[in-house]
Amino acid sequence: MKRYIVIGLVVAAAATGTYFFFARGKKSEVAYTEISPRRTDLRITVTSTGTVSPEGRIEMKPPVAGRIESVHVKEGNKVRRGQILAWMSSTERAALLDSARAVSADEYKRFQEYYKATPIIAPVSGTIILRNIEPGQTVASADVLLVVSDRLQVVAKVDETDIARVKPGIPAEIILDAYPKEAIEAKVSAIAFEAKTVNNVTTYDVDALPVKQPEFMRSGMTANVTFILKEREDILTLPLAAIQFKKESPFVLVKDANGKPVEALVEIGESDGGNTEIVSGIDEKAIVLVPRVQMQSKQGTNPFMPTRGGGRSGSGGGKNRAH
Repeated sequence: MKRYIVIGLVVAAAATGTYFFFARGKKSEVAYTEISPRRTDLRITVTSTGTVSPEGRIEMKPPVAGRIESVHVKEGNKVRRGQILAWMSSTERAALLDSARAVSADEYKRFQEYYKATPIIAPVSGTIILRNIEPGQTVASADVLLVVSDRLQVVAKVDETDIARVKPGIPAEIILDAYPKEAIEAKVSAIAFEAKTVNNVTTYDVDALPVKQPEFMRSGMTANVTFILKEREDILTLPLAAIQFKKESPFVLVKDANGKPVEALVEIGESDGGNTEIVSGIDEKAIVLVPRVQMQSKQGTNPFMPTRGGGRSGSGGGKNRAH
């Protein structure tokens, strides 16, 4: 994390140097913003987007071709392993029953007793997420009748630069696009071993499993996932902009008894990209100075704007004055 802080400060220093290069001829004045360290909670996270999908999705197909006689479940119903979900007749049984029904009701009843219907049984306990059949419907052996899901999870795509920090078992927070005000507590259950590359971006699938699945959660929903790497409570922090480096040693400018800025070496800890933990070096009573450079122009020339020429103007050729 300290490496990222150093990189950010180097980039900022390079931008400042470029500005001063073009701003030669201007007088600079350094002003300071006074701030104080404050105690707060710090959360180190990695964010990603993903899609809700079943952890175990089982498609139920008929053992034989035939006709559906009855269906006893609806989408959203909870089922247990071994529960009979529907009854069907094979093609031969359906033909015999139709012939018997044409003879008499007694004949139809006798054939029903002789030739039993085939049950469709739940292979696992879970939730019916798809019902693709109705009574009387003719089905082939390749048709999907019902889909059972044991539980729903979010499959998030995490960039390869962050995947080393995401570990199985760490907490996560899921926010569904459809329910932005409902935070769902979750944990990382699995991390894919094989990467996926799309548009030169390499990511890994990470499964975030809700601790308790809410009723409104549906397969296919889009979700934002925040993986919580570390949480620090009641620690001393400063904004990242207040931290400076000299030979990779962090320091801050503090106000001395005479009101002048002096360097104070500090030891830094975790950072969330906005605030940084101050482990030692200063306390809450310190007045930290954050430099603000103000430029005062001698000639009033903007280095990022084209210089107006000294030729004649369109209104009559008067000389251009510096602005």
